Formats: sequence, structure tokens, C-alpha cells
Amino acid sequence: MKTLFKVLFFAVVIIPSLSSAQIKLPGILSNKSSGITENEAGQGIKEALLQGVTNAVLNLNKTDGFFGSEIYKMLLPPDAVKVEKTLRNLGMGNQVDKAILAINRGAEDAVAYAKPIFIDAIKEMTLKDALNIVKGPKDAATSYFREKTKQKLITAFSPSVKSSLDKTEATKYYTDIITTYNKLPTTFKKADPDLTSYVVGKAVDALFDQVAKEEANIRANPLARTSDILKRVFGSN
Repeated sequence: MKTLFKVLFFAVVIIPSLSSAQIKLPGILSNKSSGITENEAGQGIKEALLQGVTNAVLNLNKTDGFFGSEIYKMLLPPDAVKVEKTLRNLGMGNQVDKAILAINRGAEDAVAYAKPIFIDAIKEMTLKDALNIVKGPKDAATSYFREKTKQKLITAFSPSVKSSLDKTEATKYYTDIITTYNKLPTTFKKADPDLTSYVVGKAVDALFDQVAKEEANIRANPLARTSDILKRVFGSN
């Protein structure tokens, strides 16, 4: 059974995903990695995923993780686009810019709360879950995390995002510009000053996008993993 597993593990998963590494099946099975058990393989997958989600969080939980990113930078909510245009035309561009910066700083601060949620999902992962990720489609790990953590992230992020937005004064800046806009005599449709749900949604989407990129890296570059267990699971040259 273990021999069959090892053949399937390396032939079905590692070899197809590592065309750039040019690793051959006989070479893998002849090295030390051929002594792994299914439990060790599961442990290796969990460790790889832990490294991946840690990187995903760290990539966003830093100054300019959102604001300095062409992909993740948050602008004002879609409903506030008209607000932004109107206020910039009235010479209030500086206030709008402060609100946008503070929104992104709030998101950067809040995503730190994601790591323990991801870690819990990894701890709860069964051997079957781990092997299904190994043998599953290229986004199997991301799908697993989305299923296990999305609602928990939204729940955890809501108070933390609100706190972060308050701390970075995003709430104040945004409320000020929305209140100003709503008081204009030309404003017939009032804008909603609540930022929290918008930022939570964008932050969660950004996290899962980062997790997907880390999963792609795990699958494409397993030899870059440095721990002993990962070397045994994925092999090394």
C-alpha cells in the first residue's frame, strides 16, 4: 500500500506539476524520499500549506501591502465613485486621498487576524483532506481554505476591520467626505458612509488570491521548501 501510494504521490502530483524541474520518477524513488509514509506525506502537505498561508498574510499585512499594490489597492466603494468625482471637482481631493490611504492602511492592519484562522483550518485537516489536496486539482488547497475559513474570516474581520479603520482614521475621513457630499444641494441620492463590509470583502478576496498564488508556488516549486519533512516528501536533488 505504501509503495503504491508513493508511486501515485510522485507520479500523479509531483511529476506533472514540476515540468520545469525535470525530475524523473526513477530518480525520486531511488533517493531518501522513497521512505516516506502517508502520515509523513500528510504532515509535509500541512507544513507546505502553513508556509504558504503565512506568506499570503505577510504579503498583505505590511505597509503598502494594499496601498502600494496595483492589484489590491482599494479605492472608494463603487457607490462612492460619483462622490469622489464631485468632491475632487470641489477642491476636496486631499480629503479623498486621505480617506483612500486610511482605508488601505486599515486593511493592511486587519489581515493579521487571518493567520490564526488559517492555522486552525490546517490543524483540523485530516490525512484524507491532505491527500485529496495533493491529488486534487491545481486549486484544491485554495478551495479547501475557502470552504473552511471564508465565513470565519468575514466574522473575524468585521470587528477587526472596523477597529483598524477607526485606528487609521479611515472611518472619520470617509464619513466626513460622505457627509459633506450628502449635504450638497445637488445630492438627491444619499451615499452610505459604512465602510466595514466593503473593506472586509475586498480584504478576504485579496487573501484568497494570495493563497491561490502560494498554492501555485507550492505545486510548481516543491524543492524550494527547506525543512527536512518537506525534503523527504517532495524529494531533493
